[in-house]
Amino acid sequence: MPRVPLSDLVRLRQARDTMDRDYAQPLDVPALAQIALMSPGHFSRSFRAAYGETPYSYLMTRRIERAKALLRRGDLTVTEVCMEVGCTSLGSFSSRFTELVGETPSAYRARDHEQDAAIPACIAKIHTRPARNSEPKPATGP
Repeated sequence: MPRVPLSDLVRLRQARDTMDRDYAQPLDVPALAQIALMSPGHFSRSFRAAYGETPYSYLMTRRIERAKALLRRGDLTVTEVCMEVGCTSLGSFSSRFTELVGETPSAYRARDHEQDAAIPACIAKIHTRPARNSEPKPATGP
């Protein structure tokens, strides 16, 4: 993987921080590239080299993380959650959610999440971060 200059990493971090903070806003590669003071092509290549995934994939992971939290609450419909996290297509949201979580948003919402309530949010976030189903899970134990 190509090395990313430190000056680019600082600007890429600004764009990534924007995605973390403003995930529900309409963010696209040109807007994020502008934050990083890069061309869209250079931004996309550098982001992938620095973080191992495309800007779109990173943003959708943030959105799905938030969607999971909203669905666990159970007071919003799947459509409301979709719009709340910044997705405009229910079909695309459901497909991406299913790809990353392994079950549909409706099935996830319907599940009992009572046992998760006792886990601190900072720990739950680490263990429930969506990942592509094809990615290997970290090894546990020797």
